[in-house]
Amino acid sequence: MPAKYLQHFVKFYKAHKRLPTYRELMQAAKLKSTNAVHKIVAKLAEEGYLSRDASGKIAPGRRFLQLPLLGEVTAGFPSPAEEELVDTMSLEEYLINRKEATYLLKVQGDSMIDAGIMPGDILLVERGREAKENDIVVAEVDHQWTLKYFRRKGQQVTLVPANKKYKTIYPHEELKIAAIVVGAVRKYKN
Repeated sequence: MPAKYLQHFVKFYKAHKRLPTYRELMQAAKLKSTNAVHKIVAKLAEEGYLSRDASGKIAPGRRFLQLPLLGEVTAGFPSPAEEELVDTMSLEEYLINRKEATYLLKVQGDSMIDAGIMPGDILLVERGREAKENDIVVAEVDHQWTLKYFRRKGQQVTLVPANKKYKTIYPHEELKIAAIVVGAVRKYKN
């Protein structure tokens, strides 16, 4: 029964960029008391749709904005496919391992287009990871910021673009790796 009230939370969240108060939910769901809301919130939290932050305030849970996973699609030759509900998934759960270390950046420029990163894409980047060979990194090199492949030959570190119009960067003064790219999001239509 509490899952049917989830739509009220999601609708309010999308409109106001926050979750409703108990009174707001009581009115939206046409409930008679905040006690009823408290029970619904407790059940939705138990099921992972809601959580509580450090101050006890309700927040979206890991399952709050899950989307249906309907199967696979062939990107090669066409093949018969049937839509079937395989599972549900949260994009946050799929893309983010360490929420406290992850943030978003919007891409400007075209130096990484051959890696599939286009101007306007939103990148999910994670701080605190050590860069490995061929990671795409957000780096401060000689006091300027860039997005490139991380490469190392012996002690020499280079930052390599994924577009032949650009040259490999060899740090002269300093190189700081701020974050590693863990995902990219592109919106095709509004």
